[in-house]
Amino acid sequence: MMEKMKIGIIGCGGVAIAKHLPALKSLDDVEIVAFCDTMKERAIKAAEDFGSKRAIVCTDYHEIIESVDIDVVHVLTPNSSHCAITVDALEHGKHVMCDKPMATNYTEAKLMLDTAKETGMKLTIGFQHRFRKDSAQLKEICDRGDLGEIYFAKAHALRRRAVPTWGVFLDKEKQGGGSLIDIGIHSLDLTLWMMDNYKPKTVVGSVYRKLADTAGGNAWGPWDRDKFTAEDSAFGYIIMENGATIILESSWALNIHTDEEAKVTLCGTKAGADMMDGLRINYDDLDTLYITKPDFDPRGAAFFTGANEQINSAFAEARAWIDSIRNNTVVPTPPEEAIVVTQISDAIYESSKTGKPIIF
Repeated sequence: MMEKMKIGIIGCGGVAIAKHLPALKSLDDVEIVAFCDTMKERAIKAAEDFGSKRAIVCTDYHEIIESVDIDVVHVLTPNSSHCAITVDALEHGKHVMCDKPMATNYTEAKLMLDTAKETGMKLTIGFQHRFRKDSAQLKEICDRGDLGEIYFAKAHALRRRAVPTWGVFLDKEKQGGGSLIDIGIHSLDLTLWMMDNYKPKTVVGSVYRKLADTAGGNAWGPWDRDKFTAEDSAFGYIIMENGATIILESSWALNIHTDEEAKVTLCGTKAGADMMDGLRINYDDLDTLYITKPDFDPRGAAFFTGANEQINSAFAEARAWIDSIRNNTVVPTPPEEAIVVTQISDAIYESSKTGKPIIF
């Protein structure tokens, strides 16, 4: 009988309860044996709902990373602590799943990547949208060359009014930013992954806090204007080394008609594709233009809308993560790819701050 892999959870807030813990609990070859949170009652509740009978609860994450009985650590804390905890865990011989973003800036992300290489431990970043059915099919189409050279793309992460009002989402210092570092990076990760292009050359960014003081009509209720220190929207214009162009658009609150989140538009020399109305492929044949759709309905594998909703993509990501450790194969989202997402988002913030393009 296969020995169960022992997992410790650091951070028992919303993303742990909604995504990671239900996914891990569904796997029959893992055991969640430790829970840590600065609010002990949250760790206790998580342990009761998802832990093994012998699970421990603590408020100091060092108790988890120093335990010889734990193989894997999931870092699910506010963004500002991702780097320190991840590096500490890797140096203590733990494989690490760190939820997105990899870090609040490129310097921290580079330290995480370097530590993973030096220690030989596995590190992956939680970009579960790669595991949606529509994403997986579009990736296969791109890798097969059906679109040709993808030279223009859009990364869509737009909400009309869906500002997260819980936790520390609105706190720029603890999160490193707002809509861009929260949801914009999901779409950017998908776009870079589809294009298989991780060499940015120039980035121009615009970051706004325009609607944060008008807390009306929000999906999750009114937000605290005084605590809303992050941006409500951000936009980037990215030119890659090979000349390809990516436009990134993200918002928690923006006066638009329709939400478009965790979606991409790709334009290649042979065909194009987008996720705006399900997965659509557009192409021409014998001087006639066509649009085709796959048979499946991708909405069944889309992102969650509630704290207790089970999502297929999270389960697929968790399975792939554990398998990569057992079989010593490539992790679901390699840190070498995730670091470029952080590099670009970092440059968007810096460009907006300085009013100048960032040239790598």
